[in-house]
Amino acid sequence: MLWRWCIFDIASREKEIAELEERSAQPDFWSDQAIAQSTMRQLGGQKKVVERWRSLEKKVTDIAGLIDLAVEERDASLEAEIHSEVEKVASRLDEMELEIAFSSEYDVRNAILEIRAGAGGTESQDWAEMLMRMYLRWAERHGYKAEILEISPGEEAGIKGATIGFSGDYSFGYLKSEHGVHRLVRLSPFDSDHARHTSFALVEVMPEAEADVDVKIGPDDLKVETFRSSGPGGQHMQKTSSAVRITHLPTGIAVHCQSERSQHQNKAIALRILQARLLELELSKRAEERSRLKGERISAGWGNQIRSYVLHPYKMVKDHRTDYQTGNTDAVLDGELDGFITAYLRSLVGRNE
Repeated sequence: MLWRWCIFDIASREKEIAELEERSAQPDFWSDQAIAQSTMRQLGGQKKVVERWRSLEKKVTDIAGLIDLAVEERDASLEAEIHSEVEKVASRLDEMELEIAFSSEYDVRNAILEIRAGAGGTESQDWAEMLMRMYLRWAERHGYKAEILEISPGEEAGIKGATIGFSGDYSFGYLKSEHGVHRLVRLSPFDSDHARHTSFALVEVMPEAEADVDVKIGPDDLKVETFRSSGPGGQHMQKTSSAVRITHLPTGIAVHCQSERSQHQNKAIALRILQARLLELELSKRAEERSRLKGERISAGWGNQIRSYVLHPYKMVKDHRTDYQTGNTDAVLDGELDGFITAYLRSLVGRNE
C-alpha cells in the first residue's frame, strides 16, 4: 500500500513540477520578484523530493536484477550482498515514508509556534514555560534556529504566553504535530499540601508567511498602536512607547509585541506574526471540507487535549491521536519528541493511502 501511494505521490509531484516549469518559462515570470522567487523555491523543493524517490526506485530495480542474476547463475555468493542492499533500502524507505506526509507546499517553511497558558492559573503558566523549554531543546537537538519573538511573563511564575520562530527545512512540517492542547498532571510545586494538579496549555503552529506572496495587506487594512511595555525589561522599555499592537481591520485579528527595545523591531515582529496568522486563516478556509490545517479555535481546557504528560502517580506521556506513549517523561520534557512527531506523520500517511 505504501509503495503504491508513493508512486501516486511522485506522479502528482512530477505533474506539479511540469506546471511550475511551464510557469517559470513565461516571458513575464520575473516581473514580480517575490512571486517568482517563491515559485522557484517551491519548484526546487519538489524536485528534491522526486529525485530522492526516483533514486530509491532505481535501487529497488537494481536489487531485483541482482536477484534474477543470482537465481540464473545459481550464485549463492550474492546472497549476502542482496541482503545488505535490501536492508539499506528498507531503512531508507522507512525514513522517506515521512516525506509523504509533507504534501503541502507550506510544510517546507519556517514555523511560528505560540504557547498560551490555559485553565489552572500559576500552575498552567509554569506548564507553559516548561513547554517553551521543551520546544527550544527540540530545536537545539535538531539544529533548527529558534528565536523567542514575544513572551509574556506569568504573575507569580512561568509565562502567560510565548511566540517562537523556528527556522530550518520542514520546520512547519514537523512541528504541525504539536498543534493542540497539552495537559499536565503532577504534584504541585506551588501548593503547600503538594496536592495533585492538572494544568493545560494551548500550542498553535503556523507556517511563516512570505510577505506580498501569501498575504496581501492593503494600506488601510492595519491599525497600528504604540504603548509602554509592561513587565521586566529595564527602564528604557518602561519609559518609552516601544510596544506595538497591530490590528488587521478586515478580520479583527490583533497581535502585539513588546519584547524588543525598539518600536521598529517590535512592529516588524508583530507584522511577521500577523502575516502568519492571516495565512493560517486562509489555509483553514481552503481545507474546511476535509481535515483542517488548524480547525476551529480550541479552548485550553478539559476534553480537548491532544497529549497528556503524567508525572504522578506514575510517569507517562501519551498522544491521544496516535496512542504513542513513553514512560521516559524527563527525556520528552528535555526535547525528545521524535517518537511523537513520527507517529503523527505516519498517521497522516495512513489517511492518505
